[in-house]
Amino acid sequence: MPKMKTKRGAAKRFRVRASGSVKRGQAFKRHILTKKTTKNKRQLRGTMHVHDTDVDAVKAMLPYA
Repeated sequence: MPKMKTKRGAAKRFRVRASGSVKRGQAFKRHILTKKTTKNKRQLRGTMHVHDTDVDAVKAMLPYA
């Protein structure tokens, strides 16, 4: 059997933690920032975890993570 391929777009967006949860970056912080409040932009910093209903789909895209 050939090797399984990693979805490269997913590999750039997600990281699997040691506990098995998946972390992701926050959305809505790339452009059109002038109409967003300072408080809103501040709260978009950092990382989040992928929701439980989506973890299986993300892990399927990252077979070696």
